Amino acid sequence: MRHFSTSPKAMLKSFIKNRSLIYQMSKREVIGRYKGSVMGLLWSFFNPVLMLIVYTFVFSVIFKARWPGVTNNLEFAGILFSGLIVYTLFSECISRAPNLILSNVNYVKKVVFPLDIFPWIALASSLFHAFISIAVLLGFMLLLRGAIPWTALFFPLIILPLLLLVMGISWVLTSLGTFIRDIGQGIGIIMMAMMFLSPIFYPASAFPVSYRMFFYLNPLTFIIEQSRAVLLWGELPDWTGLGVYFMVSLFIAWLGFAWFQKTRKGFADVL
Repeated sequence: MRHFSTSPKAMLKSFIKNRSLIYQMSKREVIGRYKGSVMGLLWSFFNPVLMLIVYTFVFSVIFKARWPGVTNNLEFAGILFSGLIVYTLFSECISRAPNLILSNVNYVKKVVFPLDIFPWIALASSLFHAFISIAVLLGFMLLLRGAIPWTALFFPLIILPLLLLVMGISWVLTSLGTFIRDIGQGIGIIMMAMMFLSPIFYPASAFPVSYRMFFYLNPLTFIIEQSRAVLLWGELPDWTGLGVYFMVSLFIAWLGFAWFQKTRKGFADVL
């Protein structure tokens, strides 16, 4: 039986070795999502634009929502949208993970095919749409304020630790979802709960002080706040916090990869 390495070096080597395959399959998935539609890939731009228009109308006109220190209702839509971009990226990848092997059964029995790249493909697809949404957000803020904070250049560094965390969790869920089909159902409930327990619709300061420690254990809280800091407020990142988050995420990514490599031998037996 073939041995699959579980070392951190093997994790990086697999990504580098298969980067072309990951790119091609990600590209095919993105294009395939809009296959048959008249506007095709243009929907990847129009979808976030329409979402932003809806959020702007609902929260500024209907709910007349407020954010501490923000007087312009239109800015609240931008604040909300920025949080949802991060949440959607995380949620899409995690929600899809349990079914990645189940929806690609034909590849499982191909010994030479690197099954561990499926979470990378799902992440790349979601990341493409996330950056389109970021472009829409920055365009909206440019129209609203007449300028974009230069600190927006730091956003890729803000999102990088989250991507590593997503990969670690995805590898675990991809493996578990292959053996336990109920995993996918439970993940949907957890993602819904995380949406309301993340600082998307309200600032972190609004969370009760007695429970705030648990609030910050939510992996989305720090990234959402840091994303708003660089994209909207023009503030520099919290480098110390990002450093800690990065190291923890790197460790979790390696654990997830190791778990996937250890369990992948049994995939063919249950499919």
